[in-house]
Amino acid sequence: DLVSLLRDCYISWPEQQIQQWVDYYYQQAFTKNLIKHQPEKFMSWFDWMGIQRHLKAIGIFSRLNIRDGKNTYLNDIPRTLNYVLSVAKKYPELAGFSQWLNQRVMPIYQHKITSALIQTTVASES
Repeated sequence: DLVSLLRDCYISWPEQQIQQWVDYYYQQAFTKNLIKHQPEKFMSWFDWMGIQRHLKAIGIFSRLNIRDGKNTYLNDIPRTLNYVLSVAKKYPELAGFSQWLNQRVMPIYQHKITSALIQTTVASES
């Protein structure tokens, strides 16, 4: 689906390019009567679905590290979390969530990810 293609956890497309692709998709769907909502509503659904999927992916990446010892997935968390942070701040409805992420989650994340990456580096040098 569109969100999976354009908001992949492993690649960051330029925002302008994403917007062009979303606009094109929307116009095609609207022309074929597959969607009846305004472009702004469609874009908010696109963004919010992306947030939900990225939060889920962050949890999966964390679990893969903790449970399975697959610490290479930690490298994908910054890009994925950055997407959540940048999109959440665009929507007034997500202001509380954005504030919580920045004030509560980010300090813990910074500490944990830094510690995990240091341990990974030390282990690989041994």
